[in-house]
Amino acid sequence: MRQLNEEEANIANRFLFLSMAIVVLHQDSAYIRKSPLKIKENYIELIGKMITMATNERRLLRKKMQAMHMQVVTLDQNGSFTSYLFTCQGKEEKCNYFNPAIRSKVKDLLGELMQKAQRPYQTSAANV
Repeated sequence: MRQLNEEEANIANRFLFLSMAIVVLHQDSAYIRKSPLKIKENYIELIGKMITMATNERRLLRKKMQAMHMQVVTLDQNGSFTSYLFTCQGKEEKCNYFNPAIRSKVKDLLGELMQKAQRPYQTSAANV
């Protein structure tokens, strides 16, 4: 049975997946820095913008969560599933995520961040 309302669940999920996306972006940035790519700077700059945007959004979500007395805690991880506990104002909700579904959600979120990070390039390229 659902304990958190839709807004609370959306905030908790967004916070959770943004946190995962930030970890992936940091790992990708480190990998690109060590890679044999000839021109890395553009990729590193794009990932840096994505990290900044994700971090700023997560900071705002964290403030909302603190105001709502909300927490996201990892409970259990096995080969196929990861369990999280969302708490908000005395209510608790345990969520089990299929690990490939987590990967898919993080991938979609990375695509969203990439589109947002490229917007200045898209508008300036249209003016050429």
